[in-house]
Amino acid sequence: MYRVTKPLNHNALLAFNTEDGREYLAVGRGVGFGRRPGERAEALGDPGEVQFYLLSQPAEGRGTTRELVERIDPAVLDAAEGICEDARAAFGAVDPKMLLPLADHLAFAVARAREGGALANPLTEDIRALFPREFEVARRGVEALERALGVHLGDDEVGLVALHVHSSLDAVHVSQAMEVAQLTRACIDAVERITGSSIDVASYDYNRLMTHVKYMATRILRGERLSIDVNGTIRASAPESYRAAAAVCAEMEQRFGEPVSELEVGYLAMHIARVVGESTAR
Repeated sequence: MYRVTKPLNHNALLAFNTEDGREYLAVGRGVGFGRRPGERAEALGDPGEVQFYLLSQPAEGRGTTRELVERIDPAVLDAAEGICEDARAAFGAVDPKMLLPLADHLAFAVARAREGGALANPLTEDIRALFPREFEVARRGVEALERALGVHLGDDEVGLVALHVHSSLDAVHVSQAMEVAQLTRACIDAVERITGSSIDVASYDYNRLMTHVKYMATRILRGERLSIDVNGTIRASAPESYRAAAAVCAEMEQRFGEPVSELEVGYLAMHIARVVGESTAR
């Protein structure tokens, strides 16, 4: 049995579960429509359509979760739930803990936009390339919020929201997703500088390189290792690319303070060879 404590909008309300003695944020299409404080109900909408978020846990450095929910514009909460719903449709299961941090982030983004101080994101294009499906989910959600509130957030904000979406899929924190993007950008820059080659970002080989570097960055940050050694083969067939890859990996290790496995060199060299045109078939 639920007791409605506070309707927030047509699609969200606060409710007390009399069975477990806890208060929840219930979010789902029409869940708050026509509800009144104190109203009791056996269920709040269809079980498969309504998401419940426990409110008794404190938000990180932001007061209680209930306080956080109450100060967020309902339109922003709607937009955050729309992004979560879109992500579930696009990817399947997503971490339900995504909603409130995302809503809090969007609330600050809207406040900054209204004050004329939108946050710059130098990694927007890298995030778009690394996480294209997450970027599209974020773009649709940000555009819906812009229409609802009459604000302009732009692609830089879309990129940041895409990191929230990505983190909800892969059990990583948003800050780690940002680290992956930063490490990937630094690695691609190092490849171009060390090889002296400007990489065609529209090419298929560049996309393969970017994808490889993304997973390499993730392995570095997680302390994971490759299991197959291709160093000898690539060192013999593409020596220039191998030397470039070794230099790039050394830079990455120094820049981020994380050890880079020697086995990464050969795989990175293989992708560098493709984008700079050094044949590996010898």
